Order: sequence, then C-alpha cells, then structure tokens
Amino acid sequence: MEGYEVVSLEDGMERADFVITATGRSGVINEGMLRRCKDGVLLANAGHFGYEIDKAALDRLAEERYQARAGVEGYRFPDGRTVYLLGEGELVNLALADGHPVEIMDISFALQALSLEYLALRGGKLSAQVQPVPPEIDEGVARMVLATLVSR
Repeated sequence: MEGYEVVSLEDGMERADFVITATGRSGVINEGMLRRCKDGVLLANAGHFGYEIDKAALDRLAEERYQARAGVEGYRFPDGRTVYLLGEGELVNLALADGHPVEIMDISFALQALSLEYLALRGGKLSAQVQPVPPEIDEGVARMVLATLVSR
C-alpha cells in the first residue's frame, strides 16, 4: 500500500481530514461515525446515491448549519467541532462540477445506441440474461474516439 496505513472507516473517522464514500449503500457514514469526526473534516459522496452520508443525523447533531462557501455546508456541533458536507451529500462530480464531460457522454451514448441496435437486430437469438457489450461494438467505438483524437 505504498506506506499508507489502511484502517476501517470506523477507526479512521477520528483522524481523517477528507472522507469520500463510494459504495452505493445507505448510511455508510452514520450518526456514530459523525460523533467521532475530526474537527474540520470534509465529507463527500462519490457513490451512486445521495444517502451514503446520514444527513438527518448531521442536522440532529449540529447546533448550527451554515453555508461555508458555494456547495459546502458547515455543521457546527455543540463541542465546537465543525464538519463540512460537500454538495449536500449528493454525487460530488454532478453536484459541484459540470457533470460528465461531453467526451465521456459521447462515448457512453455511442455504446448505448450501438448496443441497442445490436439487441434490436439479434435480441430474439440471445439468451435471457445480462449480455456483455460485444467486442466489435466496444472496439469500434474506441477506434472512433482514437480517430477523432488523432485528427485534432
């Protein structure tokens, strides 16, 4: 681990300066963990849904909630510690940025459209299960992306 100490979330909450959830599970950072947060910790969610950080517990625990800056809420606890929540606990790449870059969306939409065409033309012949994106579609989209990058 290149010299980094790996600890459980429960054990690391008291020392962490920045905590990012990325699990897709609710209540990853719960009230008990919030009670142990280090003063000044920044909390962010990069998981799929905005329920990984218990925002209701933050509201209950804080004696004061204020906007520290655009997109950052400060929660001051009675003992003087402050916890900062980025982007209201929603996905930080969408809540605090401009979302996915157009180049990524182009690739994603191309894969989706070509995969749907594949299913429409061959769907009756496929088994009823999750189907991987066929390599010819995946590689075809990759070639198109590379061709546009080379032509710039």
